[in-house]
Amino acid sequence: MASNATKIVCPPPMKATSNGAFQGDSPLDFAVPLLILQICLVLVLTRFLAYLLKPLKQPRVIAEIIGGILLGPSALGRNKTYLDKVFPKRSLTVLDTLANIGLIFFLFLVGLEMDPKSLSKTGKRILSISLAGITVPFALGIGTSFVLRNTISKDVDGLAFIVFMGVAYSITAFPVLARILAELKLLTTDVGRMAMSAAAVDDVTAWILLAIAVALSGSGHSPIVALWVLLCGCGFVVGAVLIFRPLFEWMAKRTQEGEPVGETYICATLGAVLAAAFMTDLIGIHALFGAFVLGVLVPKEGPLGIALVEKVEDLVSGLFLPLYFASSGLKTNVATIKGLQSWGLLVLVIFTACFGKLVGVVGVSRACKVPWRESFTLGVLMNSKGLVELIVLNIGKDRKVLNDQTFAIMVLMALFTTFITTPIVMIIYKPSKRVGLAEADYKNKTIESIDGSSQFRILACFHSTKNIPTMINLIEASRGSGRPEGLCVYALHLTELSERSSAILLVHKARKDGLPFWNKGRKDSDQIVVAFQTFEQLSHVSVRPLTSISAMSSMHEDICTSAERKKAAIIILPFHKHQRIDGALETTRTDLRWVNHKVLQNAPCSVGILVDRSLGGVSQVSASDVSSSITVIFFGGRDDREALAYAIRTAEHPGIKLAVIHITMQLESSGDIAVIEMSGESPVESHLFDEKVLSEFEKKISQNPSLKYEKRLLSNSEEVLAVVQEFSKCSLFLVGRMPTGVAQHVLNGRSDCPELGPIGNLLVSPDLSTTASVLVVQQYYNQPPSDLAVVYPEDLDSK
Repeated sequence: MASNATKIVCPPPMKATSNGAFQGDSPLDFAVPLLILQICLVLVLTRFLAYLLKPLKQPRVIAEIIGGILLGPSALGRNKTYLDKVFPKRSLTVLDTLANIGLIFFLFLVGLEMDPKSLSKTGKRILSISLAGITVPFALGIGTSFVLRNTISKDVDGLAFIVFMGVAYSITAFPVLARILAELKLLTTDVGRMAMSAAAVDDVTAWILLAIAVALSGSGHSPIVALWVLLCGCGFVVGAVLIFRPLFEWMAKRTQEGEPVGETYICATLGAVLAAAFMTDLIGIHALFGAFVLGVLVPKEGPLGIALVEKVEDLVSGLFLPLYFASSGLKTNVATIKGLQSWGLLVLVIFTACFGKLVGVVGVSRACKVPWRESFTLGVLMNSKGLVELIVLNIGKDRKVLNDQTFAIMVLMALFTTFITTPIVMIIYKPSKRVGLAEADYKNKTIESIDGSSQFRILACFHSTKNIPTMINLIEASRGSGRPEGLCVYALHLTELSERSSAILLVHKARKDGLPFWNKGRKDSDQIVVAFQTFEQLSHVSVRPLTSISAMSSMHEDICTSAERKKAAIIILPFHKHQRIDGALETTRTDLRWVNHKVLQNAPCSVGILVDRSLGGVSQVSASDVSSSITVIFFGGRDDREALAYAIRTAEHPGIKLAVIHITMQLESSGDIAVIEMSGESPVESHLFDEKVLSEFEKKISQNPSLKYEKRLLSNSEEVLAVVQEFSKCSLFLVGRMPTGVAQHVLNGRSDCPELGPIGNLLVSPDLSTTASVLVVQQYYNQPPSDLAVVYPEDLDSK
């Protein structure tokens, strides 16, 4: 007898590659070309959204969550033709597999960011805040789960659902929080340090709770199965500590500083990550737990951890993670939230999630005598969710713990709580409120104002090791001789903050006494720090290596704030061009030029821009071997006086010869001396100050044979060029940025780099044949330079 039962016909699996459109094959019917299209669509949309949200200082995870939702049934997926063609159901297995492989390696990177030693040193106050930030939201999550079970989640497993809701409420996303703190310059403030420490404890606790929730959700049989899963999970952790930790430490010891990490070690580690992921999946927890545990066990000191991050992070963060968000977005259907009840539940979930974190963290913080504003800021920061929350929700969705409507509500909650973190913190904890007014009113903001009893403080900035030899040789020349108070140099390494995990790894190196980020702990690993420490030991200069990590758009804020905190008299910045082998100057990065431009406008002290033409050679010169000649082109004005004051100090060094060329410009059309007001001083005042400084310098010539002074009367820029060419054999030109009397005359046709001023442009122009480095000095004044106010980033980028 024939059966009347209806047979379900499954679509055939997709073949990998097509034969091409010319042979009648549609690429969208084959796995590889369809996956390529999906990847490209995801990347373009998420990067575009990240660009739109960048002015709001939102972490990229916000753009990726929104992008995933837009690609899914909530927005574009409402068009069934689009959904069936671009994201057909039979292609989702391939997409999910690739996304989860990326997630495994991302959790390995998250584990690399966790430092068990730091967690073990966490104080009682941080542990109390972290515990309150977990228990209060967890309790509210449990309470909310009962409401949801009685309304929209009646068909779910009760115990697993309760635990999942508690975990989802209590999580604080450590990587996202680190990114937000870095963007807001809070990494090393009291609030930032407390938030990072508490979030690290929260993260580890949340993963443990999630493992319990996964074990409960995956049983489906008797409680004995769940117990076995938990016991086997604990056994895996113990086994990983006993087996993999010694192995990783052995690899780290065999990897020397400054040498590349062996490919064998990299491959072995990545293979171990996949093996650990397989074991935890076999146990029944989740594959990502194994990867996370191995990441925690990798030694944080030495090059092994950094090498692993550099090998993995770009591919994972740039390619695989957006696929995970797309995969998550395809499961999110905001349209399931309909009716007054559902929207009311969404408001309830958002309110209780925020309220739980704020009450728990703020309450305990106040009990620990943390001020109200800092306590509330800490509560808002600890409420950021991001990717970790999405991972929890996806695991719950895959294990049938969360239905479609509850999943959509929780995703929107995670998006909302993370989105509001940055703007709220910016409102209640503004940078202007964090900077003490007393620190801004220090005395020696210019070199000219430093007397014989004051210490000369320099903030020397550099971007790469290329800047180091010239910077050190300039510092050696600046130390003078015989001054008991001496010279103190803060060597600030400017590091761009990117989306890469390796930048966030530097958070663990943050020191207690710095802003925005001081790094003096890596004595054996940072060759830049080693270079300056060696110079400090061989000379009589106090050098303090520092590191700033910030986005290019706000790097000038770090430089200016650092100078203010360290009470520097001058900031020395590298020019945005470097010298090629043929001697010509080539642009390194145009955004570095924009950083210099904004420092000149906002600096709390004098500023010098150093054009590097290998001052003293390509290597550091010892103090006994210094033999340099410095030429000051002096026209007049506050900037020229500041350059002369710096030059006079360098001339105290026994290996330095100084020549001061005083140029007076006389217009060809008349016999009058052209004096142009450019610096806020009246012409008469400027002339009197110039004459006083020059007369004092002339008195020193008889006492020091290494000093030279000449006067020149010139009438045009060609004669200026000829005089400069006459002294082009010197080692360093020291000039003011905006001299008086000649500024307008020489600026005509020589303003390609307004940050260098007219004479600086002349000294770097192809018309001048010289190998001398150039230091262009701007003296601090209580008003920003007016000639730079009309220059915008797009103008700079076009040159």
